[in-house]
Amino acid sequence: QVQLVESGGGLVQPGGSLRLSCAASGSILSVSAMAWYRQAPGKQRELVARIIWNGNTNYADSVKGRFTISRDNTKNTVFLQMNSLKPEDTAVYYCNVDASTEVVITTTRYWGQGTQVTVSS
Repeated sequence: QVQLVESGGGLVQPGGSLRLSCAASGSILSVSAMAWYRQAPGKQRELVARIIWNGNTNYADSVKGRFTISRDNTKNTVFLQMNSLKPEDTAVYYCNVDASTEVVITTTRYWGQGTQVTVSS
């Protein structure tokens, strides 16, 4: 099994910044990708940013130029630096990892519990 622990959410004013972290642990053999999704009230969960094993990244159009995803491969940790935050960024942010483990060899997606980000004055 894989456990994901997210941190860094909170309340911030418009224009402010937050940095989210997500650490994956367990009997991980390899990680092919890590990503951040978000879900606002009444809306579907959407991809925010994703980073694959070779460092390539992709972002939702709504966050390009404001958010940066990065990863520490040695610690199976993914970060999301969020700058110039807007009220419409308010949501629960979830991280996930696509990983192969000693128990489940096939690459499988695992999800964290989510962390609340609220952008409000």
